[in-house]
Amino acid sequence: MNVFKITTIAFTALLCLSTSCTSTKITSSWQQPNKTITINSLNKVLVVAMFKNKTSCRNAEDQMAAYLKEKGVVAYNYLNENFNKNNVEALRNKIKEDGFDGVITMRLIDVDKEKVFIPSSRNRYPNDFYTFNNYFYRGWNNYYSPGYYNTTKTYVIEVIVFSIKEDNIIWAGLTKTTDPNGIENLTNEVTRLVYNKMKKQRFITE
Repeated sequence: MNVFKITTIAFTALLCLSTSCTSTKITSSWQQPNKTITINSLNKVLVVAMFKNKTSCRNAEDQMAAYLKEKGVVAYNYLNENFNKNNVEALRNKIKEDGFDGVITMRLIDVDKEKVFIPSSRNRYPNDFYTFNNYFYRGWNNYYSPGYYNTTKTYVIEVIVFSIKEDNIIWAGLTKTTDPNGIENLTNEVTRLVYNKMKKQRFITE
C-alpha cells in the first residue's frame, strides 16, 4: 500500500471521528401537521423496542429514553413477563390509567442482504518503479488487487410515536442502516438520528 493510500485512509478515519460518520439514513418521515411536543411538559412516555433479542430491546429502549430525560420509561421495566403483550386493549388501558402521554415504538421490519462484486484494480506505476530493485521488491505485493464479492446487510427500522390522549399516530419514520458495527451501534445511530430529525422538524422541543 503506497503512502497516498495510507494517508487517505488515515484522513478518512479522522474525518469520521470528528464528524460522527454514520451508515444510518432516514428514508421517510411524517408528522401530524402543526404538532409540537415539549418534553418538559410531558408526564411520561413509554419506550418500546420490538426486536427478537432481549438485549437489543433493552439497548434501544435505554438509548431512546435517555433523549427524553426523566420522562422516558422503558418497557422492559414497566411490562413484566406475566403481562400479556398480545392483549392490545388491556395494554392500552394500562398505559392510559398509569398517566402516560405517549408511546414510542421501534420495530425491525426488514433485513436486506445484497452481494456486491468489488472489481479488481491495478495501481499506476510510480516513477521510481522502473529500476530493477524497485520493480522486484514492489512486484511481490503491489499493483494488482483481484476482484471479490462482499455481502452487505441493510436493516430497516420503523419508529412510531403514538399520542395516548388523541389515540393516534403523531410521528412516523423509517430508517435504513447498512452494515452496522453491532446491534448496539445500530440502535444508537437510529435513536440519535430520529431524535435529531424530530428536533429539526420542531416536532419536539425542550
